[in-house]
Amino acid sequence: MTRRGVLAGAVAVGAATAAGCSVPSPPRVEKSADPAPGRPIAHAAGRALLMQFAAHPDDDLYFMNPDSQRLLDAGVPLVSVYVTAGEHTGRNWIKGMPPRTPDRAAYSSARHQGLRQAYAEALGVDRFTPWERRTTELAGGRRAEVDTLAHAGRRVELVFLNLPMHTPRRYMALPALWEDRALELRTHLSADSPVARSDGYDHDGLIEVLAGLLAAYRPTVVHTLDPDPDIQHSDAATRGRDSEQPGYSDHGDHTAVACFTWAALLRRVARATAAGEPVPAFATVSFRGYYNRHWPKNLPPRVLAEKAAHLVPYGGDPSWECGNPSGCGDYGVGGDRPLTNRKGWVRATHYRWPAPGPAVAAGPDGRLAAYGVLGLRAVRWRETAPGSGRFGEPEDLGGGPLAPALARAVLPDGRLLLFAVRFAALAGRGGPNRRELVVLEQRSPGGPFLAWRGLGNPERADDRGRRIGAPAAVTGPDGRVHLFVRDADKGVATRVRAADGTWGPWKALPAQGELQDGLTALTDAAGRVHLLAAGRDAVRHWTDGRPVAALPRAGDPVAAVPAEGPEGVRVFYRRPAEAALRASSGPVPDFDGYGLLSAAPGPGGPLLLGRDEHHRVQLSRAGRLHTRTEGPAPVGDPVPHAGAAVGLGADARPWLWRP
Repeated sequence: MTRRGVLAGAVAVGAATAAGCSVPSPPRVEKSADPAPGRPIAHAAGRALLMQFAAHPDDDLYFMNPDSQRLLDAGVPLVSVYVTAGEHTGRNWIKGMPPRTPDRAAYSSARHQGLRQAYAEALGVDRFTPWERRTTELAGGRRAEVDTLAHAGRRVELVFLNLPMHTPRRYMALPALWEDRALELRTHLSADSPVARSDGYDHDGLIEVLAGLLAAYRPTVVHTLDPDPDIQHSDAATRGRDSEQPGYSDHGDHTAVACFTWAALLRRVARATAAGEPVPAFATVSFRGYYNRHWPKNLPPRVLAEKAAHLVPYGGDPSWECGNPSGCGDYGVGGDRPLTNRKGWVRATHYRWPAPGPAVAAGPDGRLAAYGVLGLRAVRWRETAPGSGRFGEPEDLGGGPLAPALARAVLPDGRLLLFAVRFAALAGRGGPNRRELVVLEQRSPGGPFLAWRGLGNPERADDRGRRIGAPAAVTGPDGRVHLFVRDADKGVATRVRAADGTWGPWKALPAQGELQDGLTALTDAAGRVHLLAAGRDAVRHWTDGRPVAALPRAGDPVAAVPAEGPEGVRVFYRRPAEAALRASSGPVPDFDGYGLLSAAPGPGGPLLLGRDEHHRVQLSRAGRLHTRTEGPAPVGDPVPHAGAAVGLGADARPWLWRP
């Protein structure tokens, strides 16, 4: 069956609720797959596909690049879904153009043309290359435009749902749709589109359409926006200038579309498992949005220039002859405007839950075990044989639905603890929206696990509890396990597991200003527990829970290894917008790059792992720099283990690279 048929047939379950009902139905709480382990995981059979969900045309270019581009460069097919039409006020104008009447249909069409121009260049063809444009049928008989372009074995599909950004009664239409049980939105008709009919969407209908698209395309990697942005208080005038929603550091459409996307992911997994199918095998990466404005910029000049260059064809220019009567791009984003915009969104790319992965541990039989999140559930892959570097099929450990970050700690007897953030509820429409920390404890070294256990949340209110970050954990020499997480006030909360297995209460570490997410925890040779976090103006450091001297500001989470001397650790970091590596002490290897860093002790000095400026995995060991040039395209950041690197590929399988 063709994909067109799949879109029309496989997702037609459950038409949208008719508009005009006198009594709205009660909120439907999205039920994930059973958190108990043991379900089969779908086999991707070496295929890879990236599917990304954006609120507006350009969200992917501003917030998900350069990751999306690197996967596309590696030959991974890309499907990008745009939920709103991007029509805004209908004003597509820059200085020097003659006055024109605002036209929402034309502005939406021009932005879609800008995307076609940007992705044509991303595929290596002329920006005005014609695309195949067609209409496809979605759940409930709704329709969407799908534009397709392929070149040299690579393929991009753009799916335009065209829900409105604004309506006469609801200025912020998508946030209202997430919260309102009775609301229905009519799709916006973009000029020059093959879609000629407006359709209705209520809350459940949008989730149904997104879940249907996930079932039809079967992605192995899903990119989403941030469902739980930071709390950010500002006055109305500042919010207006920054395009942010009241109380939070992101656009309201970004948050609403991210929540709808995560609800669709939950429904996709639940529906598959309820039907007796395997758990869909996909990895998820969520990206921060307007968060980028408020924190140090983390892209060095070369990476920034490439990212900004992809916005140039999107922005276009009124002088271009692209063949689209409504316009040749989003003119306010053309030229050098992304780089000169005071908001600086393009100058950083941040993950919502930054943590290298998968988690890795060696079993009693010498085989490596890699732990990650697949289909919103924890899974374990084991090496086929000790030292083989090849992993078998994933084993379901349950726990879902989980955010895409696992932390691990090894107990003195060799047993493993895995920590994660769980979406305990995601309802919308006045229903619960809650996150919690959970732990999975191994029954015996290398063996099965006990049941998942909830560890609560350092925040008492659900809304504040949604802001917690990725967990970090370390075991002290006394057998106690220290769990750390960024809290809603952008500080650090901790909870300690005693050597007998009992957990103490959540406590706040002494405040040291506001911190980015992405915590680094380790012990030194004296057994002291260290925690490091990149803050707004410095890298903050605690030793055994007490603040110590800070380091200069960093653009990303830092890496550290135990070291001699009173500090006890040696810290590696990059300054904002710099590629060069820096260290708190000792010689600094040649390790230019960007993104998250990992470090581990080694016989010839620290082993460093990260990305170079071309997004390739690089490893510095005993004074030599190695670059990974073959194998599956990486998703996220790998971890070091015994002189090697272990990461997750775009085919949703782990890889091991030993230079």
